[in-house]
Amino acid sequence: MLVLLGNILWFIFGGGIFACLFWYLFGLILCLTVVGIPFGIAAFRIARFAAFPFGKQLIDARKVGDTRIITTGLANFLWIILAGVWLTISHVIAGIGYLITIIGIPFALAHFKLAQVSFAPLGKRVVSTNLAQAANLRSANKELDKRLGK
Repeated sequence: MLVLLGNILWFIFGGGIFACLFWYLFGLILCLTVVGIPFGIAAFRIARFAAFPFGKQLIDARKVGDTRIITTGLANFLWIILAGVWLTISHVIAGIGYLITIIGIPFALAHFKLAQVSFAPLGKRVVSTNLAQAANLRSANKELDKRLGK
């Protein structure tokens, strides 16, 4: 219930609707070129996250069973240089602005989540917090088994 309330307040008062519309527009522009399609798809993913960020987390796509394209690292590098740094900085600045007010702290946390997803979104998935915790635990167990030689 608290997650739903947070998402509604964020969407209406915290800038969620504007962030969502911006990311969808940005994604459409990116999809106009063949080279920009993967970036456009990432922008659409961010748009859904920007609209309703509470109760969701960003994790590596491989942790939830998706495959990662070999060129994801290069594409993320290009994204970081061309857009990621600037988008991340803008979300961090907005988050700091919300931190100044006591009532804006939840919105600040949402901006910090958006900063994380804006930096390098390719090869990542936005999932519920519960699924992220389970996937991270499963991944940690696999790593532990590997280190212990099981």
